[in-house]
Amino acid sequence: MRKNGEKSEVGSLKSADRSDFRLQASRFRRASVVAWQILVGVVALALWQGLVSLKLLDPFFVSRPSDIARRIATWIASGTLWPHLIVTLEESLLGLVVGAALGIALGFVFARSPMVARVFDPYIKMLNAIPRVVLAPLFLLWFGLGIWSKVALAVTLVFFVMFFSTYQGVRDASQVLIDNVRMLGATERQLVRHVLVPSALTWIFSSLHTSLGFAMVGAVVGEYLGSTRGLGYVISQAEGTFDTTGVFAGMTILGVVVVIVSAAVTRLERWLLRWKRDER
Repeated sequence: MRKNGEKSEVGSLKSADRSDFRLQASRFRRASVVAWQILVGVVALALWQGLVSLKLLDPFFVSRPSDIARRIATWIASGTLWPHLIVTLEESLLGLVVGAALGIALGFVFARSPMVARVFDPYIKMLNAIPRVVLAPLFLLWFGLGIWSKVALAVTLVFFVMFFSTYQGVRDASQVLIDNVRMLGATERQLVRHVLVPSALTWIFSSLHTSLGFAMVGAVVGEYLGSTRGLGYVISQAEGTFDTTGVFAGMTILGVVVVIVSAAVTRLERWLLRWKRDER
């Protein structure tokens, strides 16, 4: 008995050591990736600044990273950035939430109802083939210059990405696992919760990262075409006065916001899918 207890303690210690080693290795890989990302960004900005300083690039067309940084700092210090940024974020998040909710819900319905999917398949493909930019003027006519025309455009961009990912994720669930769960007496609700949702989550979060950018694009394009507020309006005004620095400054802010929100989504994904790591 004592020997068995000692073996169990040794085994648990080795397992803990392996777990600590994997955790440290994972942290080192993440730190290495972040370091390389920063290095690539610094080199790209330095090359851009150097080419403009050497007159190999015309600053009238491409501006300078230093000028763009000063413009952003000026907007932040004067407070002119925040009202426009808040409007764009509001439109983007509303479009993302509504588009994702509709796409996920209909994706589940179509995946669980093959007959419905076959009936509506040509119509879904037709709607998906419509260029979204063509819809923007229509949304401006229907919903006006307020936020809802931008939200509608963002929804159309997000919906199809989430719909097809959810549909494929649910269809990708193991049929053997579904049959076994049904043999054990699981209800449809239990089947969805314990089998289909976990199967689709990876697909959903993968497409959610893409949808973040699409939601921002929808809001900004709508603002660009007709608005009095938002980052798209700021970019449009800068472009109208041939202010290249203002255009690049607006695009830089959009890029930074998308990266920050995407990092938050990645953290949520790791938390919700932690059961996958526990299985390994």
